[in-house]
Amino acid sequence: MRFWKIKFAFALVILLAPILTVHAQRSRIGFSPVRTFDALHYSIDTKFDRRQKMIFGETTVKLKPLRDKFRSVELDSVGLSYVSVSLLNGTPLKFSVSRESVKIALDKDYARNDTIGIKLMYSSKPSKGVYFVDASKRSSNIVYDAQVWTQGETAETRHWFPSYDFPDDKATTEQFITVEEGETAIANGELIGIRPNSDGTRTFHFSMKVPHSTYLTSLVVGNYKRIDETYRNVALGYFIYPDHSNIFRKAFGKTREMMRVFEEVTGIDYPFNKYDQTLVAKFELGGMENITATTLSDREILLADFPTLQPGVEDLVAHELAHSWFGNLVTCKNWSELWLNEGFATFMEAVFRERTNGRSDYIQKIQADVKDYFADDIYKKNPHGVFNCFPDLKNDESMFDSIVYQKAGAVIHTLRETVGDDAFWRGVKMYLRRHRGGNVETSDLKKAMEEASKTDLDWFFDQWVYGGGYPKINIDPVFYENEGRIELDISQIQKSDALVPEAFIIPLEIELEFPDGRKAEMIRITKKDEKFNFPADTKPVSIVIDPAVKIPLKRVKVQKIKTR
Repeated sequence: MRFWKIKFAFALVILLAPILTVHAQRSRIGFSPVRTFDALHYSIDTKFDRRQKMIFGETTVKLKPLRDKFRSVELDSVGLSYVSVSLLNGTPLKFSVSRESVKIALDKDYARNDTIGIKLMYSSKPSKGVYFVDASKRSSNIVYDAQVWTQGETAETRHWFPSYDFPDDKATTEQFITVEEGETAIANGELIGIRPNSDGTRTFHFSMKVPHSTYLTSLVVGNYKRIDETYRNVALGYFIYPDHSNIFRKAFGKTREMMRVFEEVTGIDYPFNKYDQTLVAKFELGGMENITATTLSDREILLADFPTLQPGVEDLVAHELAHSWFGNLVTCKNWSELWLNEGFATFMEAVFRERTNGRSDYIQKIQADVKDYFADDIYKKNPHGVFNCFPDLKNDESMFDSIVYQKAGAVIHTLRETVGDDAFWRGVKMYLRRHRGGNVETSDLKKAMEEASKTDLDWFFDQWVYGGGYPKINIDPVFYENEGRIELDISQIQKSDALVPEAFIIPLEIELEFPDGRKAEMIRITKKDEKFNFPADTKPVSIVIDPAVKIPLKRVKVQKIKTR
């Protein structure tokens, strides 16, 4: 998911050490809830009352108990009014509805080897999850017909079909979506067929055979012009407003090149059989990586009409596509691990720039992301690390901040520079292959990177991932003319707390520029105050810190060189 307007809603929380073991509860959304069953498949049939902005649904859930003597099922459900709940054979089941769930009493005890099928019929006038958009005025800048679309992340899927609505369980899905005459439905997976109905409506049938987390399940309904391409054997679909079809090449023209680049650097082919990109109106996000069917804000995509803004649109398209590997193929186990999704997608924006425009554009993008994070950090004191160890944050967009996007992307860049390019991409390949189709935690990435680099990375992850903040460095250089040396008095002046260390470990390149040339020196800062000495026959003209920008997450002030 890509946020253009970063929102923050942090409450006062008690600082928790990253290694703290927390009892998993649903109210503690950063950590995984206790699962009692494994969802295998959801079949979702959805119809709409446009005037009343209502949905009418029928969902079948197939699941396996995770323990014996399994007698009840609790599904996440908000605002759904149930008409009936039954087994697939028609046996009615008793159920009770609370604010957050529907609890179903089964007809008998089931064992962990049993498969249970439950059919739920319901209606809702949803406040989240499903969004009804009226047609724009024909005189407006963006012209579109009426739409219906869904948004699942983080916990909105439960507003339109009952499910286990948390990322650490994956299931296959199929959808039956009934639309008005002339409308198109877009959803996850393969379009099996379109059935005409006697009332003039049509029902689209989609099947997504690759298991995925429920927050990635989606539908879009509207009047679209469809443009088709292929990349190898992958079908690419672009669903664009008929009055704005000229935007296709400007916004999406590099999609196939992005796929090629991402396959090359990760060593993993695009993992699904199709990739759709669809414009929607009134979308509060930049985009959402619904599996095989990305949803994109029309106002952001249409910025591609302006040449100076086109690179930002390409970043958005690259970000959502990158989630096919980082978020959809491998998915964060819980929302504390969100950076594994969003940090990598942000980093891959820069990687695509590197492969197409060169290293300087890659560095420019990383530095721009760091500036965004620094700007947020000035007026929003965010008390969490890239791994978010605070379980009391609201289960909403407040989790999607510049730490899990821009800072996390820069941390991944620094990880790459720390272990070296070859080891980094070997580690990425190992991480994706090892956990393909599964859920991941930070420790999984760390293990892959340590194996690939044959390096202990405890210090790196403790500092850059589990810890918070960034180093603020003051350098006071003194040239001792008679002794032929230059001394750097280096102090770390960041304010330390439970997450921010008094002293970061910083392997840092120093470039001394002399009248007759330059000399590079490597230092490793480990203390709050340290001195480093280097031979110097003449006084340096200037001192350049980290010329290759290997550690962009720092603020450095170099004082004027004194002579003694």
